[in-house]
Amino acid sequence: MSVTRLPPRVEIRLSLSDLATACGLSANRVKRLVQLGLVEPEPDAPDRFSSATAARLRRMLRLRADLGVNLAGAAIIVDLVEHLDRLDAELSRLRGQGWT
Repeated sequence: MSVTRLPPRVEIRLSLSDLATACGLSANRVKRLVQLGLVEPEPDAPDRFSSATAARLRRMLRLRADLGVNLAGAAIIVDLVEHLDRLDAELSRLRGQGWT
């Protein structure tokens, strides 16, 4: 029997400039989104952002471009979708343990 080990998950940290470039925004725009609380830096490094934050911001921008949702509304939608994903994962886990 062979066991395949997955490499440890590496979290990429982005500077404000890197985040802005990754999302097609100016650094000043990203700073404003941080001030508004729509984008959150890492708790231990206010000038660093996780790759998850970049993905979240890209989802928000896509909602804005595709559906015309303002960024505050897009943040709420992304929060709700992430919450539903967590609930779905928990439900799948419980069903796997025999709960129905």
